This record gives sequence, C-alpha cells and structure tokens, in this order.
Amino acid sequence: MRFLDLPHHDGSPLYVSTQAPEPGAPVTLWLRAPRAAGITAAHVRAVHDGEPRYARAAPDPARTGRPVGGYGAGDDWWRAEVTPVNPVTRYRFLLETTGGQAWLTAAGLFAHDVPDSGDFRLVCHEPPPAWMAGSIVYQIFPDRFARSGPMPDPAPAWALPRDWDRDPVIPSGPGTAEQFYGGDLDGVVRHLGHIESLGADTVYLTPIFPARSNHRYDAADFDRVDPLLGGDAALRRLADALHGRGMRLLGDITANHTGDAHAWFTAAVSDVRAPERDMYYFDPDTGDYESWWGFKSLPKLNWGSPLVRDRMRQVLTRWTGPFDGWRVDVANMTGRFGADDHNHEAAALLRRALPPGAAFVAEHNHDASSDLDRDGWHGTMNYGGFTRPVWSWLRAGTLGLEHFLGVPGGVPRRDGLAALATLRSFASHMSWRSLVHSWQLLDSHDTPRIRTVTGSRERHLVALGLQATLPGTPMVFAGSEFGLTGVNGEHSRTPMPWNRPADRDPATLAAYRDLLGLRRREPALRHGGLRWLHADADCLVFARETYEETLLVCARRAPGAPLALPARADLVHNGGDTNDGTGDGPSLSVWRVISR
Repeated sequence: MRFLDLPHHDGSPLYVSTQAPEPGAPVTLWLRAPRAAGITAAHVRAVHDGEPRYARAAPDPARTGRPVGGYGAGDDWWRAEVTPVNPVTRYRFLLETTGGQAWLTAAGLFAHDVPDSGDFRLVCHEPPPAWMAGSIVYQIFPDRFARSGPMPDPAPAWALPRDWDRDPVIPSGPGTAEQFYGGDLDGVVRHLGHIESLGADTVYLTPIFPARSNHRYDAADFDRVDPLLGGDAALRRLADALHGRGMRLLGDITANHTGDAHAWFTAAVSDVRAPERDMYYFDPDTGDYESWWGFKSLPKLNWGSPLVRDRMRQVLTRWTGPFDGWRVDVANMTGRFGADDHNHEAAALLRRALPPGAAFVAEHNHDASSDLDRDGWHGTMNYGGFTRPVWSWLRAGTLGLEHFLGVPGGVPRRDGLAALATLRSFASHMSWRSLVHSWQLLDSHDTPRIRTVTGSRERHLVALGLQATLPGTPMVFAGSEFGLTGVNGEHSRTPMPWNRPADRDPATLAAYRDLLGLRRREPALRHGGLRWLHADADCLVFARETYEETLLVCARRAPGAPLALPARADLVHNGGDTNDGTGDGPSLSVWRVISR
C-alpha cells in the first residue's frame, strides 16, 4: 500500500500553528496535497457547541511549489483558519477531488461518511509541560537495578533474600512478590552515567514507599521512602544528582488502592466509626471490603470520599521537589467501581495539585482515548496503540506466551498492514498532543521482555528503531538495552547484569545508544509530523517532517526490494542501521530526504 500520493494533515507544528490553542483564538491549519490527489477545493469542518461549522480553505502560495521539509516542491498546500470554542474541538477536512468528494480525518481518507470519533482535535486544556514531548524515559524497578552496599541484615520479615548474580528470579508461584535482591536508590545514583549514555533524560521509579513486597504497590505509608531503599535522604540524593545533570525524576503512585498495612486502612478496618472507613468500599452486612482484582492486600480507595481526595492531593504535594511528576498505577481503574465513576474527577484533581511543569502519565493497557484530551492525564502508557502492534508484527516464529497483558491467546502473528492499521486506529482516537506525550514502550516490569517476544537481536532492534523514530515518548525498561529476556513481568525483573558480562549483549547496547542518540539529535524525530508512505506484509516506511527537514524511516522484518525514492528527491543516509547495512535480514534505516 502506498500513501505518498494521498493528502495529509496531522497535529504537529508543520500542520497546526499552535500546540497550545486557546478558546476564541484562531488557529491556522495546513493541508498537504500532492498533485496526484487531484484536490480542487477544500473546507475544514469544526464542531462548535455540538454543531458542525465549515470554513473554506484556500491555496497557500507561501508553501505551494516550495520544498517544505527539504523536498516536495511539487505539492500543493491549502490553508484554513478555525476558532476553537470548546475545551476540545474536533475537526476534519472536506475535499473536492477529480474523483469525487472525500473526508480526511485522523483515521484516514474516506470516500464515504464516517463518524466523528476519528476526527483531528484541538485541545484547549492547559498543555503538558513542553519538556515531556522531547524526553526519553528510563524505567527502574528499584529492587533489581543496583545495590550500593551489602544486603540488609537482617532482611525484612516478609522477604525471601536472593543473591544478586546467582539466584534466578522466580517467575511465578509462591515467593514471587517476596523475593528480595536489595537494590536501593543510592545504587541508582552510581549508574546515572550509564542511563545518560543511552540518551535518556528522565528516570521513572516504580514505587518507593514502605510495603510488604518487592514491588511496593501495596504501600503501607505515603509519607516516607522505604528505609530499605535508603529513606528520604536517599531520594533527595538521587533527585539532586539527576537535577544536577539536567535530568528529571518521576514517581509511581497507587491512586486506586493502598496496602492493607496502610494506616488509613488499619484505622478503617479496626473501627466502623473511624472517618477512614468511608475511604474504602466496605460491605455493610459482611464487613468485607473491595480490593484490586480480589487481592485482599490491596484494598480499593473510594474516590467518592472527600477524605480520599484531600489526602491523595496531600501525598502528591508532599513529594513536590524530588519528583518532577508521576506515573499513576492502574489509572484506568482509579475512581471506578460499579455505578461509581470518579475517574476524571480524580485525574483533574490530582493534576491541579501538581506544580507547573510536572508530568502526569496514566497506566492503561488497552484503549485509553476516553480518558485523554481532558484536564487530567497528559498521556498514557501506550500498550494498546504501540506495544501490541509492534509485538504482533515482529514476534518470534515460536512464542509460548499465554497472553498479552491478560488478553488470551498469546501474541498474534500479524503482517505490516495489520500492525499499521492498529497504530493508526489508536492514534486517530486521541489528539496529537496526547499521542506525543504518551509513552511508547517495548516492554516494562509488567510484561515479557522484547528480546523474548522477538526471539532475535535483529527483530529486537527493528522494534527499538520504531520506538526511537515514531511519535510519542520512548520508555525503556532497565535491562532491555543489554538484551535481557523474560517470559512475564516478574521474570523480566532480572537484576541488572553489572557484574555478569555474559548476560550483556554489546551490540544491543550500542544500538540503543545509536538509535536513542539519533532521536535526541534530530528535531524531526522529537517534534516532527508523521506521514506513512508505504506498508506491506514485511515493510513499513514513514516520514518524520518539520518545515526544515524530512527523515525517512524504513523498517523491515524480512529482506525486500530496494526502497523507492520519493519523486524529485534523493536520500542521504542518516544512521540507525540495525543490521550493519547488509540488508539480508530484519533491518531499520533512517535517511534524510533532500530535493534534487
């Protein structure tokens, strides 16, 4: 399938005059129209107060006939103005062409009428911090990253002590949440040079509060850092070290539940008249309580309670300074229980509690679009719209995984057309702003490792290349840069191989530094638009474009025909080769497009 001759628009600065529109202030939109598209007239349809309004577009002589993005001098450009009047204003293009009337939406070009759910969006809520869209996030599971000294002696009562380099991780069954390797925050400080060498500028820590598990999602306290990690002073040392390097630190908060050892819950369960009783869901007849997925160690918070709202707001305020923002655990479930749906209220309230410039990202493992483009989460962990299609396209021939984040049937095998359809479908149901502030991840502490899914270094690095070059914020799970493997989330939490050279793949590490470094150097990869150019079963080709430059990316899961050049353009190699340029296997290459 070729897209080069199709009209194009997206929400990037090349096509929209502002990334922070305000109600009542006009916004200029541009439409790129190759001559082959045969466009003879164009309108923009924007929905104001629920009613569609139309504005005529006109040819833009400042762009038409000129090489925008470094090439494309033969393309026509159309320009129109719309005025957003609502917090979210949907819009689309109505095109008159030599082949008839068509709609252009974020979901694609259609010769038939389509619903508004795939329209482009202008979002007038306060924008996310500018730094987020250009960042690269590095995820650390503290117990498994690095230890600054010997294991605590004695170990905590709940723990099953493990030797860092000798005892393999228990992947499932008894002991999984109790196995304890003793990583701490001062250990993270010792390896900041490694993180920075990857091009990452933001560290995201999974929970650091006291708990009775290695994952610490069962927080017993939100007011102090677990002494096993070094306590409050260690967090300050880590934050100061990161900030001194111009880097940022994100925390992980469980707004959906606490642990059953938390003081809020122990007060609630010990006295039916305690004010904390209303903070949880208790059955008035049996005294039983609701918990996350039935795990009684994780009692669910009731966001209908003013006390929950006040105390959770205080938690986020308490940690302003060390943390530059938060990832919110199971954000999709927060505030939702039966007929109760306080999710948006919770997201908006917590976002207002954050200082200007703080990030606020939601965990969500399926379609997050209904929770985005509001005044809550800035973006999501884009498992559904990025991780799953990349896995399904690049998965190993033999892969024994039973599910994908709970979806039965393992990881399906799909071709490039199906993977692209998923990427575009999810992207079309959120604004460009939410897309570029969402985390594009290949794996995490909750999933199998990408090396296990792909089964080879070559396919792993093609996946990495897509992560480094597509819109969105790359999030790297510590250890994947060494080629670590894992069949599920727990198994993937392997202690970092600082002293196990046999467990480190130097070629994979070099590729991470190369590809993420390329993203950091190239404005088009951080802030450019996205135009799909070609897709078939084994090959995906797309352009990342700013007004000044175009980078072309070709990803292959199998060898294929030579890349066809865009008309009136040449390609200059820009790095990113993942197979040493041999072209005889899976590969990804990045090229700079210049006019002839």
